[in-house]
Amino acid sequence: MGIRIGTDTVTRFAVPTAQRKILHVDMDAFYASVEQRDDPSLRGKPVVVAWRGARSVVCAASYEARTFGVRSAMPAIRAERLCPQAIFVPPDFGRYKTVSRQVRDIFSRHTDLIEPLSLDEAYLDVTSTKTGLPSATATAEAIRAAIREETQLTASAGVAPNKFLAKIASDWRKPDGLFVIRPHQVEAFLAPLKVGKLPGVGKVMEARLTEMDVHTVADLRALGQPLLEQRFGQWGRRLHELSMGIDDHPVSPDRLTLQVSSEDTFEKDLTLDQLEPHIRRLAEKTWAGHQREALGGRIARTVVLKLKTSDFQTLTRSLTPSIRPRSAEELADLACALRERVQRAEAELYRLVGVGLSGFVELDSFSAQGDLFEGEDD
Repeated sequence: MGIRIGTDTVTRFAVPTAQRKILHVDMDAFYASVEQRDDPSLRGKPVVVAWRGARSVVCAASYEARTFGVRSAMPAIRAERLCPQAIFVPPDFGRYKTVSRQVRDIFSRHTDLIEPLSLDEAYLDVTSTKTGLPSATATAEAIRAAIREETQLTASAGVAPNKFLAKIASDWRKPDGLFVIRPHQVEAFLAPLKVGKLPGVGKVMEARLTEMDVHTVADLRALGQPLLEQRFGQWGRRLHELSMGIDDHPVSPDRLTLQVSSEDTFEKDLTLDQLEPHIRRLAEKTWAGHQREALGGRIARTVVLKLKTSDFQTLTRSLTPSIRPRSAEELADLACALRERVQRAEAELYRLVGVGLSGFVELDSFSAQGDLFEGEDD
């Protein structure tokens, strides 16, 4: 079973460069670290940032909690079973956002090309910087030092010629680490990695590649682009590019979220009637993503249900209700109801389901108008 959580975005500004120097900076166990910083009694203890309850999910876990297998997006009740001694702390997103702004201010001293991915991580294009530091590595070191001094928190960073490599690198020496992949090292660095390290290769795709005796990036590269395209179409071409370390996507400093979504591909195809528990679980994850976006002052109005049939046909149904969903449960109810608009045979099987929120508007303007939108659907 593979789960993907993501946001679709539109880029409003991008600066292409011939040879980029990209940083990916990722705060270490951010929410939990803020809690431990602000409450010394929590330091060195397994901290889980989440509300208790069967319907709650983990927002973050300290490294002490992670040793027990606790991870973000995990149901809180499972985290409690894995680590009975965990200290549960309800999230305080306002406080996390304040710290995130401090970190963003540090980034902006070095470059204006900053692409935030969430409150705790961002890409930076430091091909040219404001500080005149001699290298991207020196810039990463300066940023990490400033974060430590000004926030009393730690961050890990990756330095590479492109975004996807920088993101892999930032995870290489976590926590509180720095890893550099230089252009001439790219192919050798990637070769021994498991194919699951490549962006977009989830558990289901990894299993399909394993069936082809592809386990590492070197194995994938050896198949060649023609065979990969024959098997996987355009995605096969992208897989080949990634195996070669090619990623031309620029850092996009001004982007708007179009949709927050979560998807689940099943090990065994299911009927429409069997999807409800999966829809409700994905609604929790999507709602958590929406709440992070709401911290930036934007909320979604439209509920989206995505389905993929056993023969790979993709279906989507959406609804813009007169009153927008106010909770994960309301989102789940609406997404489940959208199944009624799927005019297919009852015996039809589905291999994937997704729950999304789209139609983002500014919270201030929405509040001024109130819930006056008439219901829409398509």
